[in-house]
Amino acid sequence: MSTDKLQAMDKVLAEIFREPPLISTQIVPPPATSFDQPNEEEPSVQAPAVDAPSDAEDAVRRAGQAKSLLEGLSLDTAIRLRWAMRDIRAQRTKLTPVSENDLAALMDLGFVEMREGIPNLTGLGVLVLD
Repeated sequence: MSTDKLQAMDKVLAEIFREPPLISTQIVPPPATSFDQPNEEEPSVQAPAVDAPSDAEDAVRRAGQAKSLLEGLSLDTAIRLRWAMRDIRAQRTKLTPVSENDLAALMDLGFVEMREGIPNLTGLGVLVLD
């Protein structure tokens, strides 16, 4: 190649690499919200005309709270714990054992319990994955 072509290619490549990345590399934790206090930014939601069964409401509320527990963690930790819960649900713990730290964290969060020495998801753990 001639030097003119190489210089033109260098200029094009320099322009490409000067552009900002398409995906943000800044990690910003989600704002902490409480389920009991209404958020001023969100429009208020009116109660439905037909009351849902209290069990369904409780399950939805618990699922939201469980997911918010994982949102409070760093992205890498939340992903690692979700994969560990998927391995536990699929009974792959003999093939890919869950680390002791992750298992302890999942038990502290109430997502996993030990039954006969085998980790099992609790109802709350199932809600987090679904």
